[in-house]
Amino acid sequence: MIHRFARRLIAIACVCATLPAIAQSEPLPYTERDDVRIFMADVATRNDIPIEEISAVLSQAQRIPKVIDYIKPPTQPGVRSWQRYRERFLDKVRINGGVQFWQQNAATLARAEAKYGVPAEIIVAIIGVETIYGRNTGNFNTLSALTTLAFDYPPRADLFRRELEALILLSREQGREITDYKGSYAGALGLPQFLPSSERGFAVDFDDDGRVDLLTSPSDAIGSVANFLVQHGWEKGGPIAARAMVAQGANVGALIEAGILPQFKLEDFARQGVRPVDAAAPDAAAALIDLATPGAATEFWLGYQNFYVITRYNRSSFYAMSVMALADAVKTAYLARNAQGATN
Repeated sequence: MIHRFARRLIAIACVCATLPAIAQSEPLPYTERDDVRIFMADVATRNDIPIEEISAVLSQAQRIPKVIDYIKPPTQPGVRSWQRYRERFLDKVRINGGVQFWQQNAATLARAEAKYGVPAEIIVAIIGVETIYGRNTGNFNTLSALTTLAFDYPPRADLFRRELEALILLSREQGREITDYKGSYAGALGLPQFLPSSERGFAVDFDDDGRVDLLTSPSDAIGSVANFLVQHGWEKGGPIAARAMVAQGANVGALIEAGILPQFKLEDFARQGVRPVDAAAPDAAAALIDLATPGAATEFWLGYQNFYVITRYNRSSFYAMSVMALADAVKTAYLARNAQGATN
């Protein structure tokens, strides 16, 4: 009896194995989803745009599962390392490329520095860190990437819905087909990797050709980076960061926990056993920045207002310090190249 039952199960399994697999149901098109319909109605009302126009736009969006994979935090995050992070951006490719980019755009960089007060090397370094001077701007369809993240990645849905709305408005303002925009998996655009809201708010037509083009116009990218920094509080001629030393046994936990907003003066740091390495360091408001590397001594820096401003571009002290380090390296190489050329 048992053997007969077992043979029957085997026979059924064999038959089932020969049947075509039942196709999984396809996800609904975005414009047929309730959450997307609510979004479309909100955008239409907020911006006085016909909802039919927004629906026609979003009907062109395709789900890109890969962008979700890219944006998820690692399941087993590694230990943060300043030295490892720094090495990613302070390499020969970015230094030599920065010198070449500076040489090719010297007049524009000088004009931006004169108008906005942002040093040329800082502008060059940000573009170098972001895209290696335009070599790697991303090839994801921005509409589809932002729509995927806005409606299929709940942890950051609010951010990406705002950026999707900004992209819709940007497309209308620039008179471009929305499907023409391509960039990073997170929706960042052009040489400086501006999100759509930043392009709308801070991008400038620095080559005076009547349009903003962050992808193919280095001039627009240069002016836009400088304008972004100024609009976020860049201080012309102000310091960025100064190396600091911490007395043995000093407890600086409270200073670090206070964050990167500059709010302490030299006397405040001195009371906690912290002082700048350079005795001539400015006594301006600063934050204590710790750059840790496993197995190595932690670097301590005083981060001033302009350091904080760079973190508005990417909210990471590692990022801001990498920009500063690359800026210094590119400037040194650029000046050396010019001096060598002058003697030849």
